[in-house]
Amino acid sequence: MLLHGTGGDEHDLVPLGREVAPDALLIGVRGRVLENGAPRFFRRLAEGVFDEADLVSRAADLAEFVEAMFARHAPGLPRAALGFSNGANMAAALMLLHPRVLDAAVLLRPMVPLVPSVLPDLAGRRVLIASGVADPIAPPAEGERLASLLRSAGAAVQSTAVPSGHGLTRADVSACTAFLAPTAVAG
Repeated sequence: MLLHGTGGDEHDLVPLGREVAPDALLIGVRGRVLENGAPRFFRRLAEGVFDEADLVSRAADLAEFVEAMFARHAPGLPRAALGFSNGANMAAALMLLHPRVLDAAVLLRPMVPLVPSVLPDLAGRRVLIASGVADPIAPPAEGERLASLLRSAGAAVQSTAVPSGHGLTRADVSACTAFLAPTAVAG
């Protein structure tokens, strides 16, 4: 499942998805919230300040959609999300609020979307977090906070900081490819 950043659409991450997981069934999803005409997965109150009630509601809707899509198109296959920025935050929220929906997540330039009152059991779940060392929007400290939160919930988290800002680079492609390799997914 591919989850775009603010202003993107369901097609934005398809080329990246094809490159890093060439044999995977790709399902691009478009965020249903518009911020000044730019699609997002949930509302924010300001830069880096999320509308938590909207996030919880939208995550529930997306979890239901994911369950239906995977049941219809990929029953029994591992479920992974690849999200960038706002999409990475939504994928992280799915793991924290609906822990059985995804088996793995690639979170590119994420922030901590919310801290649930009770941590879910994410044992057996895998996560890659890739932060940009010069990212002014989602600095590496945010990625590390999220990594710590997910590890506390039992997820196996791989965290990396790539030499970039908020944009994606070849280093992201390499990290995603290694993380999503069939032997990595099976293990």
